[in-house]
Amino acid sequence: MNRPPIEVADIIRAAGQSFIEKYRSSLTGLHLKVLSAIERCRTAVLGGHRDRCSRCGYTVAISYNSCRNRHCPKCQTHARDQWLAARSGELLPVPYVHVVFTLPHELAPLAFHNKKILYRLLFQASAATLLEIAADPKHLGAEIGFLSVLHTWGQNLLHHPHVHCVIPAGGLSSDHRSWVRPPYPFFLPVEVLSRVFRGKFVAGLKRAFRKGELCLPGTLEPLRQDKAFRAFLRSLFRQNWFVYAKPPFGGPQYVLHYLARYTHRVAISNHRLVNFTDGKVTFRWKDYAHANKKRKMTLTTDEFLRRFLLHLLPRGFVRIRSFGFLANRRRAVLLPLCQQLLWTTAPPPSPSSQIPQAPTPATWTCPLCGGPMVIIERLTALQLRWESVKQGAFVDTS
Repeated sequence: MNRPPIEVADIIRAAGQSFIEKYRSSLTGLHLKVLSAIERCRTAVLGGHRDRCSRCGYTVAISYNSCRNRHCPKCQTHARDQWLAARSGELLPVPYVHVVFTLPHELAPLAFHNKKILYRLLFQASAATLLEIAADPKHLGAEIGFLSVLHTWGQNLLHHPHVHCVIPAGGLSSDHRSWVRPPYPFFLPVEVLSRVFRGKFVAGLKRAFRKGELCLPGTLEPLRQDKAFRAFLRSLFRQNWFVYAKPPFGGPQYVLHYLARYTHRVAISNHRLVNFTDGKVTFRWKDYAHANKKRKMTLTTDEFLRRFLLHLLPRGFVRIRSFGFLANRRRAVLLPLCQQLLWTTAPPPSPSSQIPQAPTPATWTCPLCGGPMVIIERLTALQLRWESVKQGAFVDTS
């Protein structure tokens, strides 16, 4: 994919310092760290390396290092490819289902000030809902396994926490002796999922309030009163919570490509940026409220950076999690059992339907022959400075 003409890093380099000076009192150390990482990404400040093609011998002069920050739009491709390669051996020869659990917008301010607590609760409530409804004999009567991925943004960059769950359609019977297939196309009833999810999330929210774990500053301060908080919880029950389920979208040959659209994403990719001039940023977005119509939005640089920083995750927070028979503690035993049951109860797969094994990607490929490039020399920022001096072109690495 070609380098986009505008990158988030360009906006931060041009307007980041003035943004920091203007809003320093409301910025945290994490905000400053991410802004600095993206600004320096793939510049001489982080050092670099020389690469040579292992096939044709083509040598690149110098490539600058990446910041590897998980919020950087340029540093996710390699991490995603490595993660997908590791997941390729876990795919099952069944259709897969995509289910999305979304928090109502009334919870957005509370979630913003309590990211770790509410994002964790979003994972727990959605996972517990799927596991409980799937285990009910009235619906599936099986133990399922799935991956959940947290996204906190909408296409317009506003705060919109939701979890994407990718689930093999079916599960293990209670005695672990057979694979149970879903009796209807949409896997599990959406209305039931919505009600149970709402109940579990609100119950978790009530527990967090009683333990004094919630931060309630500013406009949320009235909720510190028990009576006001209970009224707030009742208001959450007066609406249906949004749970969206797509019909099965294909077998394992499609899953890696499908997962690539949801894992290791940041709030906005560089390829959505259209223009950056006169202190304003224009980007493309999809208006889901109006038949997915493609639109353009223009924001001031300050508002763009403010919205971008809304979606920084707390330090150490894991945004891709596994549950059920795919959970880390159970996967080694139950996943081979699922594969064995499916291969013995299904007809032999054709070559085209075999589970794809994603190759471990090279760091990057040769622009001449496509062969894998290998690093032959690593250079520090100081070494890069001397390289530029020797070539008569000083590079500022400060």
